[in-house]
Amino acid sequence: MTTRELDAAGITDPALRAAYRHCRRLNARHGTTYFLATRLLPVERRPAVHALYGFARWADDIVDDLGSLATPAQRATSLDRLGTGLAAGPRAGGGEEPVVTALKDTAARYAIPVEHFTDFMASMRQDLEFDDYADYAALYRYMHGSAAVIGLQMLPVLGTVVPREEAAPHAAALGVAFQLTNFLRDVGEDLDRGRVYLPGDLLAAHGVDRALLRWSRDTGRRDPRITRALKAAAALTRGVYREAAPGIAMLDPLSRPCIRTAFVLYGGILDAIADGGYAVLHRRSRVPGHRRAAVAAGGLLRLTAARVRHRAPGGTAPAPAQSPGRETP
Repeated sequence: MTTRELDAAGITDPALRAAYRHCRRLNARHGTTYFLATRLLPVERRPAVHALYGFARWADDIVDDLGSLATPAQRATSLDRLGTGLAAGPRAGGGEEPVVTALKDTAARYAIPVEHFTDFMASMRQDLEFDDYADYAALYRYMHGSAAVIGLQMLPVLGTVVPREEAAPHAAALGVAFQLTNFLRDVGEDLDRGRVYLPGDLLAAHGVDRALLRWSRDTGRRDPRITRALKAAAALTRGVYREAAPGIAMLDPLSRPCIRTAFVLYGGILDAIADGGYAVLHRRSRVPGHRRAAVAAGGLLRLTAARVRHRAPGGTAPAPAQSPGRETP
């Protein structure tokens, strides 16, 4: 994380600065699409976003890292240790993970409700117990904690021009849309982890089951039933993007270019999947570099215009809470 970002956010403690830098590195390495979009946020808000996404990435890696030899019991123990660190108080010291240190500081600064983190950890534990979902309703219950609450965590940092509760459903929907996009892109990798994150009834409606997916993954061969099911999953995902879209205009104008850029880039992954013939069991679909650059450039132009209108980069930034009114982790 740059010194400029940390200074602008008023983060002065050396250990805390190191923790935030660790989160930024995690995002730069693993979340390239959203990391690019985050560069369009006002400089003082970027550390908080890196803390939120860095923590989520760390927890997700405990559960999903294909390179780890940890047993399910060992992964559960690591998650419990992470949860214990969160429960230790908003600014408790000790030998906790840097992602926990940065997250607790961000949660305290922005008064992010504790239940968002509790729900997130519950979904991470669920990954160790469930490997598929019978229908969209069951999948959504999982995604509430794994994705919707990420959007809700972000709202205090991004700021809104409407009451926060009005923007909240759209923010939650955007988190879900992003995760559904990842599920569709990563069908093959998730299958290798023993999981299927596509609704079972959607697959069954097109004659697809886990065995057929496994056959296609292992042999590299295509099946029209799988293609039809993946097209249906993409259509479902695009519907969630439509639910999320009105929320962008509800954000602080200085935050909109970041979220709009992420919205377009993630939607572009769906386009890339379609352009590749829905071959997600055999290769990972990516937005071409020139397209990413063009979208980012457009976001930068919108940010510049917003700054001109508001006269100062931090003119409408949400003030970090000095005395959070809600309990934070």
